Amino acid sequence: MADAARQQDGLGDGGRRHFLIVAYGIQSHLNPCRVLGHRLLQLHDADGSDPVLATLSLPLFTHRRMFPSSGNGEPEGAEATDGLISCVPFSDGVDDGTTARGPEERARRRRASFESLSTVVARLAACGRPVTCIVCSMMLPWALDLAREQAIPLAVFWIQPATVLATYYHYFHGYGDLIASHAADPAYEVTLPGLSRPIRIRDFPSFLVDTTGAEVGKVVNAAFCELFEFMDEQTRDVKVLVNTLDQLEPAALAAMREHMDVFAVGPMVGSSAEARIHLFNHAGADKTRYMEWLGAQPERSVVYVSFGSIWTYSEQQMEEIADGLRRCGRPYLLVVRKDGRQEDVSRCLEDVVKEGKGMVVEWCDQPEVLSHPSVGCFVTHCGWNSTLEAMALGVPVVAAPSMFDQPTNAMLIEEEWAAGVRGDRNGDGIFAGAELARCVELVMGDGARALEVRTKVESLKGMARDAMAPRGPAERNLRSFVLEVQTTDEARRKDIPQVHNHDEINAKLSQ
Repeated sequence: MADAARQQDGLGDGGRRHFLIVAYGIQSHLNPCRVLGHRLLQLHDADGSDPVLATLSLPLFTHRRMFPSSGNGEPEGAEATDGLISCVPFSDGVDDGTTARGPEERARRRRASFESLSTVVARLAACGRPVTCIVCSMMLPWALDLAREQAIPLAVFWIQPATVLATYYHYFHGYGDLIASHAADPAYEVTLPGLSRPIRIRDFPSFLVDTTGAEVGKVVNAAFCELFEFMDEQTRDVKVLVNTLDQLEPAALAAMREHMDVFAVGPMVGSSAEARIHLFNHAGADKTRYMEWLGAQPERSVVYVSFGSIWTYSEQQMEEIADGLRRCGRPYLLVVRKDGRQEDVSRCLEDVVKEGKGMVVEWCDQPEVLSHPSVGCFVTHCGWNSTLEAMALGVPVVAAPSMFDQPTNAMLIEEEWAAGVRGDRNGDGIFAGAELARCVELVMGDGARALEVRTKVESLKGMARDAMAPRGPAERNLRSFVLEVQTTDEARRKDIPQVHNHDEINAKLSQ
């Protein structure tokens, strides 16, 4: 009878709490979401409490790339596993990895994603693993639809820093007009409640200060606006997990806790047993070769250059990077993946390789490279995952931000944490060779700035190590989140009936 009661309460077999993590289908979302699933699973092992389940759900296109052996299987097919957690796909009705264009197509894909995820939830419940909480990576409108229509508790996994969360929150809560009216003035400073310093327009997330009127910016901002409206409607019932450390952003976290239920659970940096997922083809990568090359270089001598999983180089940018590396006169490891590479870029790389000063690879195991003692700095686009990896492994940063949250991350690195320097792009958006060389010398040279940066990154490395330790702050915060979700869900079930009828759901979506 007790087991039957648990099943009716939605707690599943043995009272297991089951988190369905719905991730956007790109590498920067997939990797931290996957690590979050692993961390949730490990909570039970840490203290012998009731088991916690985690299932990762990805768009079908991404799922196929993550699990090539799955072929062209449909979402209703068998689950896959990464060795620790189950992974189930959902379909947006197109499944080709493209971005929807126009409001009608976006609406169709949203509905298809909702319906597919509803099927996933029903299938999990049918096999004794009902979902007790949905976790979505930032703004996924179909995940909001699912949580609302099936009355399942929702948590948002904010995969960017708390300072970026604060900028978006205040943009949609009274500061949007002020920020937009000064978007063309990069030096204009905006003081947001609770933050430790004003933020210049140039340091805001790019879509909040976009002056081009590009459609992608409007779509992203509309999705964020809907997310915050959803959280406002649900008051404290929506939990927000932030991929940051309590000690790293105390002011921003405290400011956000006045408005929402926030848990700092970072850094979500995988262990050596949790190799990062790479969604592009890197079959030709020779790990032994570049690791042996690194091993032959002096300690803290190598300039590691990588601009993330999305960035592709123009011929002009590639020429400037090559020029900057020549000016540095230091050994370097440069990552330029092959897919999407222009022919002119390949020719430029051939010339660079002939000079024999460093190594060019199409892919590398970034955490392993950053942990190598020969690496002296990381020239990066400043995506948050790369930023956290550099911090956790104690590597000084040369930040060359371009879009998304990268400008804010670069500001934090240089001004808040003194863990590196920010390089300026020219009027054409190019990171010039002379600027690259100047920044590398600032963090790798013998001057006072370089000494300060190296001292600071060692301190941050210790902070990250302490946060990730067993029973450390990240684990304690994640455990508190799980317990609060369970308490909220139990209280909610006393008053709110769940909706499971798909015809009723579809009728509501059609209104």
